[in-house]
Amino acid sequence: MAELNLKQITDKLNSEFVGDNRKLIFWYDDNADFIEDIDSIELENAKVLHLEPDNQFYIKYFLECEDTTTNYLVYAPFAKPNIRDNHLADTIRYSKEFFADRASLLASNLGIDEIYKPVIHKYLKFFANKNRVSKFESLEIDTYNNSTIEVGIMSALCNTGKISSFEEVIRTVLKDGGLEENKFLDEFEKYGLMDAFWQHVDMTFGFNREEPTLKKFVLSMFITYAARTINEDIPAAWRNHTSSKSGTIIAFIDNLMNSTLYSDFYDELSERVYIAINGRENLEKLKVESLIDCNLFKGIDEIIINWMIGRLEAEDLGAKLGDYTIPDICTYRRKQHFGSYLSNEYQMIDSAFYIISQSKYHPMSGIKNIVDEYTSRLFKVDSSYRYFYYYYDQIEDGTKFEELRDLVENIYTNEFLNKITTNWSKEFVDADGDTGLKLQRRFYYDFIDTVKERTVVIISDALRYEVAYSLYNNLLSDEKCTPSITAVQGVLPSYTPLGMASLLPHNKLSYTEDYDVLVDDKPCVSTVQRESILKEFNENSTCEQFDSVKNMKREDLRQLFTGNDVIYIYHNQIDARGDAANTENEVFNACEEAINEIHALIRKIATRTSTTHFIVTADHGFIYKRDKLCTSDKISATRGDSYKLGQRYLLSDSACNVAGVYSMPLNKIIGDSKEDRFVSFPMASDIFKSPGAGQNFVHGGCSPQEMLVPVVDIKVRKGKRETSVAKINVISSLSKITNLIINVEFVQTEPVSDVVKETSYKIYFVDNNENKISNENILIADKKDSETVNRLTKLRFNFKNGKYDNSKKYYLLIRDEKNDMEVLRQEVNIDIAFADDFGF
Repeated sequence: MAELNLKQITDKLNSEFVGDNRKLIFWYDDNADFIEDIDSIELENAKVLHLEPDNQFYIKYFLECEDTTTNYLVYAPFAKPNIRDNHLADTIRYSKEFFADRASLLASNLGIDEIYKPVIHKYLKFFANKNRVSKFESLEIDTYNNSTIEVGIMSALCNTGKISSFEEVIRTVLKDGGLEENKFLDEFEKYGLMDAFWQHVDMTFGFNREEPTLKKFVLSMFITYAARTINEDIPAAWRNHTSSKSGTIIAFIDNLMNSTLYSDFYDELSERVYIAINGRENLEKLKVESLIDCNLFKGIDEIIINWMIGRLEAEDLGAKLGDYTIPDICTYRRKQHFGSYLSNEYQMIDSAFYIISQSKYHPMSGIKNIVDEYTSRLFKVDSSYRYFYYYYDQIEDGTKFEELRDLVENIYTNEFLNKITTNWSKEFVDADGDTGLKLQRRFYYDFIDTVKERTVVIISDALRYEVAYSLYNNLLSDEKCTPSITAVQGVLPSYTPLGMASLLPHNKLSYTEDYDVLVDDKPCVSTVQRESILKEFNENSTCEQFDSVKNMKREDLRQLFTGNDVIYIYHNQIDARGDAANTENEVFNACEEAINEIHALIRKIATRTSTTHFIVTADHGFIYKRDKLCTSDKISATRGDSYKLGQRYLLSDSACNVAGVYSMPLNKIIGDSKEDRFVSFPMASDIFKSPGAGQNFVHGGCSPQEMLVPVVDIKVRKGKRETSVAKINVISSLSKITNLIINVEFVQTEPVSDVVKETSYKIYFVDNNENKISNENILIADKKDSETVNRLTKLRFNFKNGKYDNSKKYYLLIRDEKNDMEVLRQEVNIDIAFADDFGF
């Protein structure tokens, strides 16, 4: 008897004959397995009718003319004839067929056409388990054929959920199985699927070897990708490993690279392949410009970075890779896959380029001209220097950047800092200390006294102008904030005691015999002392330390602000770090932290109180150089009988008559006609020989970095302001696509601003069943340029190898990556003549 017992068959048949409507069931028993048992089957609501090859007409006549009411099981101990020889074919069409072998029953239960019964029979071992059958049945397979059934079995074994996709099988096999001893291939072998697996690999990816392995397959995919994205012939050792189905491979690898689920695994796989194919040795033989569009290996970014280092060390500022300048390369590659890992290197190189190209300072006449030039353009040199070291210090091994660092340090110090400081000091003295700017000691009267609304003043110790400008840019991107920035003329010495005093309301500033600063003859060192002075001019005022306000709960914050018109908040992140010898090299990290802390506090206060007006300023700026001065480079100051000496200033009862030092009457600075002492300062960026802290972070002297004190005025809107994300549109015509590789140009429709936020988009092509047919590109919409032409982006798409029907619909799809929402679907026509080859 056949593999299924009679009871199972009887139960199955009886379940089919349930109901009042007449039913006819045909059972073609191909091998006559049940010919001896058929009459012993007990049917509850039907009779058995024996069909022979020569009685078909009679059976047809009997069923349709003689007995039209009884249920019948029509049993034939032979295979079902083809339709031309089957005189009962029309009767079978309105009846039902029964199968008694496991493959047939499975096919019937799963809704698979009987012509695919052989493939079910081939993998009966897989279907012998209910759990595996259940996994297979839950897959979203639209159409069954030999290929989809095999892929479905592999998908079930790989636990891909409801997805039946050979690409998903490959991703799972590679990620969770390993390249050597792979548990999924072991499962495929167990259920007789190995030949089918490699056949599907060949059909999908064009990989065909006599002795295929996962290692060889992965190498083939990566080398094929490299051949398509490197703009010259790949190394000869790689050429025999390429596949003709590059479109499918590029789409697969790009999707792997960009997937949140698989990107980490991709990085590991990429590194393994890079080592296996001697990537560095082979790629370094190619022209660097040929690598600019290849994102396959992190090693490619390292080659490009090394090239840029070499060009910058040679001060070759016009160097290009294709159409890309060095800043263009940094921006472009930073947005590619490995750019996030090497962002510090790219940002550092970008900053180095700016310093080398813009730091050769040309002295000018007139202090007001220097002020204008610095506040409009030259402050960016200091910002670039700050960011150069900010990113340099975050690189784990900066050995290969040491010569570039030395060059940047030399150019910044000797070509910019010393020259602009010397120029500034000379013109400042010649102008008798008048820069044409508002004076810091008039701060309260110029910015606070006439304001009717409550104002919070955040005084950040040593927040120099260029750092404040970075804060200003951050606030510009805040949809609730409307900031403006200006500079005021700071005091000399440019140090905390006099700077903090100058920001308080006062009738006069003065020095004691011991050079302590007084405000209206009162000390002003502590927060309590400053608050007392502030209240003399406005009773509804208070002074607080930043950390205290930062940690306040909502109710405490409201109580503090209730009834107060002016709130001074003292912030000390930069100066506290810079003034300590053991942390002065962290000062640029402190600058970044200060920017974020101040912005966050403004948002907190504005949200939790009814305050809408803020001013951010500083007591003084600073000079920072990474390399320390030698003892021989320090200035020995001549001193009078009474003096106070700092690294960048000397207060004394007589002018300092030493080469390279300027002196000014102190009364010019503080406006006290009775003051007859002098302030002296190095004319360049040097320091005096003095005891105390470190030498890298200094202030107190006369330079734009120390004396141009920022004033950032911020108005914060109440309530919620509507914002949107930056949108993109397609520029290129896509009326007909005739090649497997195309370039598509996109435009960011408006610049990023306080109400238009940056975002990123996933872009790819799909067919009318939503199947991806191309690689996936990521476009980051973050451009702030007002010129449309500078907001264009060109992306390359590689279509999968396959058949494209120009009568069917295909679509370009754009999805917002952050929320995975579709934002654009554009119908395209694809008419590729040789889609299974190279598309040429």
